[in-house]
Amino acid sequence: MPLDSYGVLSGTLHRHFRDRPDTTGRWFHVNLEVDAPAGRYRCAVDVDSKQSATGVQWKVFVLAASILDPVPAMGPGYHELWPSSGSGALDYLRHPALVDRPGCLFVRRPPARLRALLDRLHPPHPWVSGSNLDAARALEPLLVPGREILVFGEPFDHGLGMHDVHQNQGDPYGSQWWPDNGTWQDGATLTKRPDGRYDVFLNKFTSQADRTDANGHPAQAP
Repeated sequence: MPLDSYGVLSGTLHRHFRDRPDTTGRWFHVNLEVDAPAGRYRCAVDVDSKQSATGVQWKVFVLAASILDPVPAMGPGYHELWPSSGSGALDYLRHPALVDRPGCLFVRRPPARLRALLDRLHPPHPWVSGSNLDAARALEPLLVPGREILVFGEPFDHGLGMHDVHQNQGDPYGSQWWPDNGTWQDGATLTKRPDGRYDVFLNKFTSQADRTDANGHPAQAP
């Protein structure tokens, strides 16, 4: 079954801070404090898997506000989103603006002129792999206090906050997160630039599949 609840928090970024290091010196989250009508929310953005054998991946890019419709027009506050295309929900593997360009369209490498056209229409945003510190350093330049911010994920059961701010599908069978797999429920962090566009930070773990079935579980290879 998917997450118990999924939505987006729209507000103003107050500040951010990293978790205190544990005994191995890792930071698990970059924490955001976001002001919205109900109060100040704490949003925990995962930048480490908490498992030494599992790495973190991320990508950073820019999107026009219109691509995120209808979310930018919803106004400040937390908004529940139906996990489906067109609701404003995000899906790393299905949303046209988020998916990697499918290389399977071409049997051979396309001509340079066609590649240039594709790059203009759908710029490639490859995943970057690194340490939790690398991921935190990639996210933090987007976190300008006073910026409008959108945080996609699952609200806390108690108190004001958001978690599961990462990919929420593709976890392997037998893992503790398998029951949370689902489509159109991925987390993300977006901050609004002065030109009206959004800086986007997506994050996932290397254990999560990059192809999933209709239930968000890892798909069998074709």
